[in-house]
Amino acid sequence: MPRPRPSTALDHIRVLDLTRVRAGPTCCRVLADFGADVIKIEAPPGVDPNEGMSGHRHGFDMQNLHRNKRSLTLNLKTEEGRAVFLKLVETADVVVENYRPDVKDRMGIGYAALKAVNPRIILASVSGFGQTGPYRTRAGFDQIAQGMGGLMAITGHAGEGPMRAGIAVADSAAGIYAATGILVALAEREKSGEGQWVQTSLLQAQIAMCDFQAAVYTVDGKVPPQNGNDHPHSTPMGALPTADGHINVGVGGEGQWKAFCRAIGREDLAAHPDYVDARQRFRNRKALMSLLGDLFRTQPADHWLDLLEAEGVPAGPIYTMDQVFADPQVVHLGMATPVQHHARGEVRLIAQPLVMSRTPPAVATALPEQGEHTDEVLAEAGFAADEIARLRQNRIV
Repeated sequence: MPRPRPSTALDHIRVLDLTRVRAGPTCCRVLADFGADVIKIEAPPGVDPNEGMSGHRHGFDMQNLHRNKRSLTLNLKTEEGRAVFLKLVETADVVVENYRPDVKDRMGIGYAALKAVNPRIILASVSGFGQTGPYRTRAGFDQIAQGMGGLMAITGHAGEGPMRAGIAVADSAAGIYAATGILVALAEREKSGEGQWVQTSLLQAQIAMCDFQAAVYTVDGKVPPQNGNDHPHSTPMGALPTADGHINVGVGGEGQWKAFCRAIGREDLAAHPDYVDARQRFRNRKALMSLLGDLFRTQPADHWLDLLEAEGVPAGPIYTMDQVFADPQVVHLGMATPVQHHARGEVRLIAQPLVMSRTPPAVATALPEQGEHTDEVLAEAGFAADEIARLRQNRIV
């Protein structure tokens, strides 16, 4: 029975996935959800001293990161294992890895080695700090990149010290940038017939994600401060307390400011000299947000959201994760997509945040068991049954 594919968009592309933890798997998940044949290459049980560092195989994170893939076990620390890998490279389109930069060359599977057997191959490398430079061999983790990339210094309330973001911003961004680079390289290969080496790092991705605040420094020479929940330049734009929680409001211009004042029954504020225009509101932000906080605490969140919606003022609730997935718009968008797993039954995984009119992404298969498709993949690559049996006997696969 043919294996179900989530999409036809990339079903002509084969990816060898050497990644683990988050950044690299995020990249491969994008490709897999659009139908690429992603083969997750893992060490046989007991070979990798860091086995299990990505969490329990049937746990939520592994389920979410490694759906839509096939799994092959291969001992790349052996000469025969590397030979098998290079045989697979001959018919692959993409290899994705997130080793430290020196590791792949030491193993004999760097870009030069891959290109020698397949000039069309695209190698995507995701590292902590880049493939070259003084930090190239350092281990990189998301929070370290958040700190070095400037995010922690601008996150949190002023005077309370640096604060990490609540999600793995650098990891996830690096994975998405790597996937973007791969897709660009695949498109360019249609013209040149040649592959190339795509590189990104957690540090580069984190700096790029700082975008607005980073450009404040590079263009204007100003070091952006912490602003807590307030927008760095507009007021009132941030979180306000209510009788039963908090909401976000976003007042972006003079028309919205007047509409906001009407909505909350304080039209006098629109003409108040301290708040009459954006410059005055920003100058007197502390007093204005305190005044608004006192007012908004008198009624529950839904009361204010209904009033603001009626006047067309941007606003929204601040949800816990269970509330996120109960919201009717989130349900409509299908951001939690079900798939059947042999051990856990039906699980809901996070969908790709894209809508495509002809070739949408999907989740078709759950995380495979370790080495579940080893024989199948090797047979496709031309290995005979007795060769596969010998590889298994010698613990190469």
